[in-house]
Amino acid sequence: MALIISGLFMLAFVANVVLGAFTPQAPVGDVGEMLLLLGASVAFVAAILMREAAENKDD
Repeated sequence: MALIISGLFMLAFVANVVLGAFTPQAPVGDVGEMLLLLGASVAFVAAILMREAAENKDD
């Protein structure tokens, strides 16, 4: 679930960058971009830690 959330945040970030390249102003500002990247990073780290904990639980 956290990996899906991370992917959605990254998709939103990439969509914002692409829209910003073709339009005069990006839909999300600088702070919004930072928050999207922060959310993607946090969700990705949470997904990796949960997967690692699940693998170590079986040992």
